[in-house]
Amino acid sequence: MVDPALLAAAEAAADAAGAVIRPLFRSPLLVEAKGDASPVTEADRGAERAMRAVLAERFPGHGIWGEEYGPDRADAEWVWLLDPIDGTRAFVTGRPLFGCLVALLHRGRPVLGLIDQPVAGERWIGVAGEKTRFRSPMGGRAGCRPCARIEDAEFSSTSPEMFHPADQPGFDRLRRAARRTTWGGDCYGYGLLALGLVDVIAEATMQPWDWAALVPVVEGAGGRVTDWAGRPLTMDSDGRVLAVGDPALLAEAVGLLTGR
Repeated sequence: MVDPALLAAAEAAADAAGAVIRPLFRSPLLVEAKGDASPVTEADRGAERAMRAVLAERFPGHGIWGEEYGPDRADAEWVWLLDPIDGTRAFVTGRPLFGCLVALLHRGRPVLGLIDQPVAGERWIGVAGEKTRFRSPMGGRAGCRPCARIEDAEFSSTSPEMFHPADQPGFDRLRRAARRTTWGGDCYGYGLLALGLVDVIAEATMQPWDWAALVPVVEGAGGRVTDWAGRPLTMDSDGRVLAVGDPALLAEAVGLLTGR
């Protein structure tokens, strides 16, 4: 069981990030280019600073590793992983398909994950061993839907540009086998999977701060998150991520991705 104080800290961190992000959404922003060519804005940096301040005050002995400012005590027993705006391209183009990610790792294993969409006021909370909670002004309840056959599955992925050439054949096999493909979404797509609206997601070049919060959210809703070989994700994983809403899909999806 996760200490309620840890969950309260995660929610407070997301609240602090949202207070930075909302006023900047759809406003003129100075966009820079990082080394990987993804856009960075003051919203990313300001939101991460706000989250770090909350977590450092409440748990000064914990490690913190954020996308914008890197690791601090990454070898600690408890480490927070932060992605202030997962889906910055959506953010800077005014589309609300992005989210703030807060994850807590205990000895390298995600035990708490939070996806927050600060513009829509939606929040997914996943805690290891518990059912995922979803809050939205529009209502709704978390829970993946049954979908045992890939040909019936709604497939989603953020962008075709995220795959290395070696990944493309397996990705294409899975995508073509599915009922339909929808592009875009970043972490929001995993939130939709946890609501039973998407069935399969396959992505690559994912960093730990991209996927750590998603694992408790999806798995607490009844789904599974693994690498492309069906193994649990770790800090040493290669960045290829597979999520399924119905665990019955996992073996078939892995087979299509790996060609086995």
